[in-house]
Parts: sequence; C-alpha cells; structure tokens
Amino acid sequence: MSETTAHKELDPALAAGNHKLLAGYVAQHFQWQCVDGVATITLNRPERKNPLTFDSYVELRDLFGQLKYAQDVHAVVVTGAGSNFCSGGDVHEIIGPLINLPAPELLMFTRMTGDLVRAMRACPQPIISAIDGVCAGAGAIIAMASDMRLGTARSKTAFLFNRVGLAGCDMGACAILPRIIGQGRASEWLFTGRSIGGEEAERSGFFNRLCDPENVLDAAVALARDLRAGPTFANGMTKTMLHQEWSMSVDQAIEAEAQAQAICMLTQDYKRAYDAFVVKQRPVFQGN
Repeated sequence: MSETTAHKELDPALAAGNHKLLAGYVAQHFQWQCVDGVATITLNRPERKNPLTFDSYVELRDLFGQLKYAQDVHAVVVTGAGSNFCSGGDVHEIIGPLINLPAPELLMFTRMTGDLVRAMRACPQPIISAIDGVCAGAGAIIAMASDMRLGTARSKTAFLFNRVGLAGCDMGACAILPRIIGQGRASEWLFTGRSIGGEEAERSGFFNRLCDPENVLDAAVALARDLRAGPTFANGMTKTMLHQEWSMSVDQAIEAEAQAQAICMLTQDYKRAYDAFVVKQRPVFQGN
C-alpha cells in the first residue's frame, strides 16, 4: 500500500478528531504567522513591553492545546514585538483585578496560567523563544516552558514573583527551572527575583546561545526551519520523552526509550534515511 493510499483511507471520523490545520489560524490577542510549517507567535503590545492579559493567556493556552492535533505546524517560535519579549502579566488588566478576587477565582486564574505551561510541554512541536529586552514574570515562564531559548546580551530575565509579594513557585517554575539551570541557581533566581543579564543567562544554561538583537528572531526561525526539515514525528517523540522522563527512574526511562525508538523505526522517515544513506544522498523527511 502506498503512503498516499494509506493516508486517503484514514477513517474520516478519526481524521476529524485528530487532524487539524492551524497554519491559517487567525489570532485575536497576539500575532500568528505560519510559513512552511514554522509558526511564529508575536506578543504584540510593544508600547507596554508586550504584557499578557486574561484574553491572551486563554488564547495561548487553547492554541498550544490544539497544536497537538496540527498536521501543518511542525515548529513554533515565540517572540515579542519591538525590543522586548514580555513583561509578564499586565499590571492594570491582571494584577490590579486580582487584588479584589476571592480565593476560588484566584485559584481559577492560577490554574489557567499553569495550563498554558502544560499545553506548551504537551504539544509535540519544538518551541523556541527569541528573547530580547525585558523577559519578566510570566514572560520568563513562557521562555522557561519553551524547549530552547535564544537571547541577547542586553536582555533582562527576571522571575520576579518574590518582588511582588508572591512565591517563586509559579506555573511550574520550581519543577522546571532547576532542571534547566540547576537547583542552586534556580533557588537564587526564585528567592531574589533579581534581573539576569543575557550573558549570565547563557552561562547558566537558560539561554542556548546569544545573538545580536537584530538577528535573534531570524536565528530562532532558522533553527525552527532546521527542525522542520528533520523527522518531525521523531522530534515529537524526543520532546515527549524529555518531558515524561523527569518522573521516571533510570530503568523506567531506558524501557520507555526502547519502546519509543521501536515506534520510530516503524516510520517511513526511518526508511527514507536508510535509503538515502545507501545512495549517499541527504534524506528528505516527511514526518511520517
């Protein structure tokens, strides 16, 4: 059976529930552009350093939740308009209103923000944040929840919850940040809420590398395109294993990886790589 025939014979009910086309998605509270399978989300309130609102939180959560079903989006870049990434929750549209809410509604909000991180970690597409300028509060969390981060030397990252009277344990920070930069550094960053310059962020392992401000977005998109050209089904498996193995023993992780790799060996991309190697050509992966 050919690949085309196999795809055409997929039950319509199964396809309807699990295949979505999101490249043409029209965002309401940020910018969305998708070119050749690489999507770029731009937080676009540059006059206020791109803060989040209740509406943008919800839309980001729902969009990342839908990406697990997307057949036409294979990598995602997150950036901010102008010279800043994201200043966190909008002081007037989020922080102020929260002061007057009772506990049940506050818990509704904090669970909703945590669901954004869950959705980012659960979607199979690699997420790359391109960070310049201010990256603070929930903006730092979005960067943290990404798979990779490219930054600039002039950027300032701050998990500043402590500085506004809150705990550093926000949106999974106490679980995820230590795995990126280590327990000691994460403790300092979360207890103090201090601003971290780009060079320190790179030395600490938070940034994968530094770029010039005028090139950071292009570099992130180029990296995303490289991933898009790779075996995208296998990339999704790698992301899933990187996330799930946090809570596994070494023995459990080895067995999980054995099963995951066996599944990847059933893909057409695995066969394409072998066939290309035999004839000394570069494989053209198709994500199946």
